[in-house]
Amino acid sequence: MEPLRPQRRTAARVLDTLTPALILLSAVTAEDGGAMEELTTEKEAEESHRQDSVNLLTFIMLLTLTILTIWLFKHRRVRFLHETGLAMIYGLLVGVILRYGIPATSYHNKTPPSCSLKEGPVSTVLLNISGKFFEYTLKGEINSREIHNVEQNDMLRKVTFDPEVFFNILLPPIIFHAGYSLKKRHFFRNMGSIITYAFLGTAISCFVIGNLMYGVVKLMQVLGQLTDKFYYTDCLFFGAIMSATDPVTVLAIFNDLHADGDLYALLFGESVMNDAVAIVLSSSIVAYQPSGANTHMFDAAAFFKSVGVFIGIFSGSFVMGAATGVVTALVTKFTKLHCFPLLETALFFLMSWSTFLLAEACGFTGVVAVLFCGITQAHYTYNNLSAESTQRTKQLFEVLHFLAENFIFSYMGLALFTFQNHIFSPIFIIGAFISIFIGRAFNIYPLSFFLNLGRRHKIKGNFQHMMMFAGLRGAMAFALAIRDTATYARQMMFTTTLLVVFFTVWVFGGGTTPMLSVLHIRVGVDPDQDQQPCTDSFQVLQGEGPQAEGQSKTKQESAWLFRLWYTFDHNYLKPILTHSGPPLTSTLPAYCSPLASCLTSQQAYENQLRDDPDFMRGDGAATFPSRLETPPSRPTGRLAAGGRVVEEGGKQPERRAGA
Repeated sequence: MEPLRPQRRTAARVLDTLTPALILLSAVTAEDGGAMEELTTEKEAEESHRQDSVNLLTFIMLLTLTILTIWLFKHRRVRFLHETGLAMIYGLLVGVILRYGIPATSYHNKTPPSCSLKEGPVSTVLLNISGKFFEYTLKGEINSREIHNVEQNDMLRKVTFDPEVFFNILLPPIIFHAGYSLKKRHFFRNMGSIITYAFLGTAISCFVIGNLMYGVVKLMQVLGQLTDKFYYTDCLFFGAIMSATDPVTVLAIFNDLHADGDLYALLFGESVMNDAVAIVLSSSIVAYQPSGANTHMFDAAAFFKSVGVFIGIFSGSFVMGAATGVVTALVTKFTKLHCFPLLETALFFLMSWSTFLLAEACGFTGVVAVLFCGITQAHYTYNNLSAESTQRTKQLFEVLHFLAENFIFSYMGLALFTFQNHIFSPIFIIGAFISIFIGRAFNIYPLSFFLNLGRRHKIKGNFQHMMMFAGLRGAMAFALAIRDTATYARQMMFTTTLLVVFFTVWVFGGGTTPMLSVLHIRVGVDPDQDQQPCTDSFQVLQGEGPQAEGQSKTKQESAWLFRLWYTFDHNYLKPILTHSGPPLTSTLPAYCSPLASCLTSQQAYENQLRDDPDFMRGDGAATFPSRLETPPSRPTGRLAAGGRVVEEGGKQPERRAGA
């Protein structure tokens, strides 16, 4: 081998000397690159955190501004615009600023790469970039006209909440408060009519709106205004979400003016119940899956399956909500939680909210479950709570209901400009308004006619006109529409739903006070003195004397089913679940005395002895006077001033939420 020349030996020595330095330099460069990448990631995370804080601050400022304006309106006695309509106006203003007031800057001017997928877009993508794996999640579809405004789209998308936020966080306090604050006396007095409007009326309205809108869709198809698929089941789904009424504006004005109690109960009861019916009905329509190639045509087997789904979901949700309320009542009765009001209130809050999530996790409907949980909690658990907890729970859910409802209406105004995939179709929108009006008319007037055939206290014509006028759409319709906006049909429904809510809240809500005057509906009515007997009543009134004679007539007029339920509830359920009512030792048979003694609390005996000193005789037998006691100094519970209503002799006056 030829020996190395001096120049080559020098170059080799230099190379051997520089190699470690080059390796060290490359390592330092790699570390710097990694550090720069981490620094960039931290900056992006910090910027995202700051943007999220700004978004939440925007909504808080909207609510703050709404509250201050509401105070001004109440101070000036302004009733032409309700707080929900005001919240929508502020939301619209902020939406306009976010949409058009902020300049669009873009760093994505290149055409994005194209690919084809057989099964549509996936929710998660894993990419191998230079040996590192990165996970990307699907944010949503971007309008092709705004493909180069990704930064602005991302900003607008950040103020667009996940629909599950509405269902899992905002809707539960609204629905629970409706059940917990229910004025049971007027509600149960009109229970038959409310159930008829809520169940049968909602179904009629759904099918009338759905069929009329199917005709509108066919007209759009003929005129070439339909650019994608729109099935008959989509029209029925739109009919279901448009059948959910939310006359919050009307009811607030009724409450301020003390309008007729029966009319208030009919409107409030129908709106509460038909929200639950509408959401179960929409779920049943989604579950409608005919067999064969024509998956959107009528199929008898699929129809009856959907009916079964409706019955199963509603009944299961009802049982789950009532069961949670019963468990809470038993826990508060047989523990000493009333000694710690804070813990008692916290447990009440968590048990009530968990009802919604438990029902959703089990495949039922949380709206129905939390509604009947609220009714059960008000009827039973409320009687076991300490005085502090009764005030805390009522005020807590009242505040949560107020904030959640106004937040939703503010977001509605915002979504009109921040939602990325609006589809405005004038024909569909006009057809929707006409169909909703006709559907409401088919709901109210025919059912009122048939109900009046069996009612002693008729639903008057002016009441029917007011119920027709008060068919506003609100939070529930919006929440159902925004839950699924993936298809062309659902996007058109969402846009139309927003416009319907805006129009009904602003126009019909603002016209409530003049309409009360036009229809000559009573205002300034004292609910404690508004005792008009009606066929739907289920109050059991007993006693002697001329006053009891009139009350006995009311008992004979009441529905036998509700009288049977009331007797069972008064003698057995109330004593088991609360400290009120007669002790079980006096209502259960003698052979059940060990069980009765176990389930009857000491406080129940003390309450009975306090109300009736002759309750326990020397031989231990229970006595119940048959007189009608009406002490004017004790207006609590079912005892009202002036001897209005009392329970069977010896019953403990009970506290009732929303009574």
